[in-house]
Amino acid sequence: MAHSKESDIVLYAPNVHTGGGLVLLRALLLAWPKNRPLIAFLDARAPQLIPLDNSCLVSWVAPQLGARLRAEFALRTAAGSARAVLCFHGLPPLLPTSAQVFVFLQNRLYFDRMSMSQFALKTRLRLGYERFVATVFRHRVRQYLVQTPAMERAVIQWCAAHPPSPTLPVKIFPFIDALPEPSARVARTTKWDFVYVGDGEAHKNHRGLLAAWRLLAQQGIRPSLALTLSPHDKPLIRAVKSAHDQSGVHICNLGEIPRDKITELYASARALIFPSTSESFGLPLVEAAHFGLPILASELDFVRDVCTPTHTFDPASPVSIARAVRRFLGCPELPVALHTAAEFWNEILDECHS
Repeated sequence: MAHSKESDIVLYAPNVHTGGGLVLLRALLLAWPKNRPLIAFLDARAPQLIPLDNSCLVSWVAPQLGARLRAEFALRTAAGSARAVLCFHGLPPLLPTSAQVFVFLQNRLYFDRMSMSQFALKTRLRLGYERFVATVFRHRVRQYLVQTPAMERAVIQWCAAHPPSPTLPVKIFPFIDALPEPSARVARTTKWDFVYVGDGEAHKNHRGLLAAWRLLAQQGIRPSLALTLSPHDKPLIRAVKSAHDQSGVHICNLGEIPRDKITELYASARALIFPSTSESFGLPLVEAAHFGLPILASELDFVRDVCTPTHTFDPASPVSIARAVRRFLGCPELPVALHTAAEFWNEILDECHS
């Protein structure tokens, strides 16, 4: 991992190899000035997914502990001749550097104290380590870059809750890969009532969504739903099959959708449903809004930071999710009928004599 080329900026992005993070990383690399040197540390699982030119000197970091530690030492060396380090993976460097450190923070789980009980043991251990690094080495960061006001508030509160470290500057600077212009949109069809673009991480709340679809099936309502779970999400894929077998829900997992096919997916649905409980940005919300797709989403700050949903719901309540779906489909659930006190007594008396 020795570097002979000097660069104003070192881009450090190990572990960025999928989802919205990869989309944004691709956009950054495509926008980097041609023929200007750039030193980058990128995830070894994504070389075919990331555009590069000859001005970029890359170290591919394997997803193993030893490789990550070697990358940290190589980062310190490379940063010695650079003005700044952009930590795009959301964590500060483990080792001190002479360069200014900017952290693009797009994962609320690194500092959000939400319960990790719903995560697998391996994920809980990883998140525990990442939260430790984010907190203990925070003093190395000159500035955090975030994408929404909700993230800005959350980061400021997190910093204030961990004295004696000073509250660090936080700047809102959202960006996105170029989306097709309206003239390039594909013709809209109605293959799916709803789509949910998201991986199977616990905070994406697929299980709450499945519970809502079971409730709807019990009420005789079976809207179609397309998911984009990857082969790594086997427990959720099994849960989808179980819901189909037991309740007859109409849910189909399409697998991971390539970026060049995402427009077709949005065009094939009546609406996006987004029950996530925690997001730093919510790229599918931005994309769906751009393509003019109605949005049903959690009534949370991050949602309204980036779009205006058609309907909202409490993501912790499958009943609330189901009711939002019913409202969108034009068959809202009616409120309970009220009775008089006399009718209440009559009910009790009738029961006594039955």
